[in-house]
Amino acid sequence: MSEVPAGTKPSPRLAILLAMAMFVLVVDTSLMNVSISSVVHDLDTTVSGVQSAIALEALVSAAFILIGSKVGDLIGRKRAYLLGLCAYAVGALAMALAQSLTAIIIFWALVGGIGASLLLPAMQSLIHGNFEGAAQVKAYAMVGAAAALAAAVGPLLGGFITTYLSWRVAFLLEVAVIAVVLIGQGLIKDVPYTGARQVDVIGAILSVLGMGGIVLGILVWQEGGEFVGLLLAIGIVGLVAFGYWLVRRKRRGRPTLIDPALFSSAVFKLGISQQMLQQIALGGTMIALPIYLQMVLEYNAMEAGLTLAPLSLSMFGMALLAERKAGGRRPSSIVRWGFLLLSVGLLLLIAIVPRADSGWALVAPLILAGVGLGLLVSQLNNYTLSPISQERVSEAAGVNSAAGSFGLSFGLAFAGAIMLATLSFTFTNMAESSAVLQPAQQEQVAQALDEDAEVMSNTELAKVLVKQPADVQAEIIRINTDARPIALQVALGIPLLAALIGLVNSFRMARQKDPPSVALTPPAG
Repeated sequence: MSEVPAGTKPSPRLAILLAMAMFVLVVDTSLMNVSISSVVHDLDTTVSGVQSAIALEALVSAAFILIGSKVGDLIGRKRAYLLGLCAYAVGALAMALAQSLTAIIIFWALVGGIGASLLLPAMQSLIHGNFEGAAQVKAYAMVGAAAALAAAVGPLLGGFITTYLSWRVAFLLEVAVIAVVLIGQGLIKDVPYTGARQVDVIGAILSVLGMGGIVLGILVWQEGGEFVGLLLAIGIVGLVAFGYWLVRRKRRGRPTLIDPALFSSAVFKLGISQQMLQQIALGGTMIALPIYLQMVLEYNAMEAGLTLAPLSLSMFGMALLAERKAGGRRPSSIVRWGFLLLSVGLLLLIAIVPRADSGWALVAPLILAGVGLGLLVSQLNNYTLSPISQERVSEAAGVNSAAGSFGLSFGLAFAGAIMLATLSFTFTNMAESSAVLQPAQQEQVAQALDEDAEVMSNTELAKVLVKQPADVQAEIIRINTDARPIALQVALGIPLLAALIGLVNSFRMARQKDPPSVALTPPAG
């Protein structure tokens, strides 16, 4: 376990700067979600393209976070933290200056995602090594509160800036905040690493192939690319081989990327699986709803942010309330209520989507889903890490973060891919059964969707159809109006399925003996 360097005095300013870094890290994706429509319009790209970039950023962070933790061990946690911040700043600056989707994918999704994978584990180690006692507890709490606050106000903040200024300004503000954090780097005392310095190269490669192959396969499927089955097979084989490699290497007494002994705890295994399911539900919901609001109801970023506010604010409020008022209630019971309320909220959303003509119809189910997510947030990190010794809590938190980030990227990618596949299937069937469209036009629609299925607003579609006869325009817009809600309903089925599996898992949690809570639980990011 890392110790606080001699002579180090707890710095409230350092805790604030670390909290600012975490705020930027979490708010970044919220900015992208509520700005989808504006980014698509300004860069003349597609919804699925922007959606793929969002999922790819989460994937890169998940795929490299275990490696990022080891890199921090080898080059120094402070240096890894600063490199991560700089990479994240590059991604944010690229967003502010980007003229194409390619720049966003390379610099925001790839470079920024790698930055996050360095930043998260290094931040946890630096808090552990720069603070002690009550100051350490306070620093962890401040960073955790910053993450929760960013999740709560992100849609509102992003919506306001995008609507009244520009989405580019929002990312420039991220760069400015990171610059302030970097200026204060002199307050950080590096945390020396005294463990094995040998790198588990094979384990690192297998971890990237496993997580990367699965989500990348889904993204390629979403974009109509080839070799989808091969990529998914590589991902599945990679994950299985990764587990086998870790066990084999551990038996030989060699250093491993992560210690497989962590998974000997049933509580830890249940905790990370529930964390992953929660993030799949969150990712799927937060890609489907912004698209619905901006492409179906044709809301601007501010209106979309305001509509999503009941979800994020109720999640934030309930997380704080549940943490203070949990009392003697078992974590499994609170988690069960969390997944139950999330499931009910998502079921109501699925029922309401085809009938809603404004965001007001979504308020009640969004509050229900937000309360459910808040209950989960209040319990899962502490539950997952509670059976882990203090010496290994940083490594366990890295695994927990990787599971959450993978779940988020999977939810974003899979819900998006299912939405576009359903849209293509539904639109084609409706076109083929149309009495207005001629067979040649039906075939043209089917071919266009096979090559590039896309969620479009009726306003944008009308511009594309301007040269078509009036009856053809009206018929295709009618089909678009009917097909999009169905596609969005099916997409919301992905987070609902994750929530229902989490609900079933909560009964397995109840059969386990509740472990004592760890005194110092780092935020899992």
